Amino acid sequence: MELGLYTFAELTPDPATGRAISPEQRLRNMLEEAALADEVGLDVFAIGEHHRPDFAVSAPAVALAAVAATTSRLRLTSAVTVLSSEDPVRVFQQYATLDLVSGGRAEIMAGRGSFIESFPLFGHDLGEYDALFAEKLELLLRLRASEHVTWSGRRRAPLDGIGVYPRPVQDPLPLWIAVGGNPSSAVRAGMLGLPMALAIIGGMPERFAPFAEIHRRAAAESDQDAPRLSINSHGLIADTWEEAVEGSWPQFNAMFTQIGRERGWPPMSREDFEASTALRGANVVGSPEQVVEKILFQHEIFGHDRVLVYMSSLDHAKTMRSIELYGTEVAPAVRAEVARRESRTVRA
Repeated sequence: MELGLYTFAELTPDPATGRAISPEQRLRNMLEEAALADEVGLDVFAIGEHHRPDFAVSAPAVALAAVAATTSRLRLTSAVTVLSSEDPVRVFQQYATLDLVSGGRAEIMAGRGSFIESFPLFGHDLGEYDALFAEKLELLLRLRASEHVTWSGRRRAPLDGIGVYPRPVQDPLPLWIAVGGNPSSAVRAGMLGLPMALAIIGGMPERFAPFAEIHRRAAAESDQDAPRLSINSHGLIADTWEEAVEGSWPQFNAMFTQIGRERGWPPMSREDFEASTALRGANVVGSPEQVVEKILFQHEIFGHDRVLVYMSSLDHAKTMRSIELYGTEVAPAVRAEVARRESRTVRA
């Protein structure tokens, strides 16, 4: 079981003051978070792509290269690369370069994105939301499979045996498909034999079990090896549940109130948030013991290979403490129990 973090480098204003930290400071904090994650033995650090004023990273490959310079073992991945509005050639080149500078630690997590600002920004038709992703994913897979690519499509200039460089250390460069609530995306990932990152940010985790089953069944029916699965959730770890809730609620409330206002969602109450931290809730918020219990509970449901947690707190010190507890207390306990379960399964 791999355990890691993901971040969007949010610039959420503090509800008490109305002020947000500067993008420069937020990125400095992010680098400190990644360095600590590496130090305490976590496995993965992921950075999202957004094109909005409330997030500091629009070029995750650049941010991940900075993380690569201050870490030695973390896997480094986007979360996600909005492939529909990107040029697959440039995506491949960026992450191949990241793979070289990091000594073979780069990954791509490709998705269609939960926001749409990148479509008008880069001149794409939002009406082709699905078609753009499918065509660009096809090209990206061709690029990572072969140095010289001959390809043509409807939404990009063709390639006629042109070499694409540099080539990464890893062959092939790992590519995950990020899935929110679309079963067809899980099917596509499975048919292609690609690992899937499943975002669970609301509701009971067991409601998402069909996505994992669809993913695995599609792979089996396409004669692919069983693909890997990641569960991605929001959370915060503190010495007590009360401290974790107090540390995470302001960030969670501010972010989801803003997004909900844009999308017509009702605001979340403090009571609903606290309910979401229970064993069968979506948010990984609590003491180390509670978080271990929740991750292992979800492992019984999904049998997944990776956990990524978005540490939701406006307080950098609380985020750093959460990462410390995640690496030193949660990760060893989870790894030991998952290894025991897998050993028991093999013996059976």
